[in-house]
Amino acid sequence: MKKNSIYSLILAGIFSSQFAKAQEQATIKEPTVDQPLYKMGIGIRLSSAPAMVNNSVSFKYFMNRKAAIEALVSFGDPLAFGALLEMHNQIGTPGLQWFYGAGGYLGFSKEYNPEKQINERNTYFGAQGVVGLDYKFEKIPLNLSLDWKPELNLVSDINFEPAALGLTARFTFGH
Repeated sequence: MKKNSIYSLILAGIFSSQFAKAQEQATIKEPTVDQPLYKMGIGIRLSSAPAMVNNSVSFKYFMNRKAAIEALVSFGDPLAFGALLEMHNQIGTPGLQWFYGAGGYLGFSKEYNPEKQINERNTYFGAQGVVGLDYKFEKIPLNLSLDWKPELNLVSDINFEPAALGLTARFTFGH
């Protein structure tokens, strides 16, 4: 009888520990140090210079804690599409990161040709870099970013635009 009681207690202990472990795995865990401050954000980027990708819609998606992809679309003339791979690093202040990255763009513009007296369509392709600060507010789903994004046009006209400063405000999703 004593042996049966001991075996029963041991089996009950094993089953209860397995049940507790299963419950622990089913609960939602708090964000860890390896997760980004936000998973994705969409907003508006205002630029100070006539770069090919200037005032635009910005979409940023974090692949992990450090790496993010940012897509930029500028409407109007020029119509431009840009993509950047960005690496983010923490600064001492909670929510503040600095980042750097590189990517490319494709743009389309209409320009008046006085010799032919018509509007001509031009296609541009180039490289862009970026370095900046990124701040995510803790209690609200808002992200602000201040950056310098120089561009080097390679196709249609070789041109360097160094003065492209930008301010981006994004609504953020996920954690």
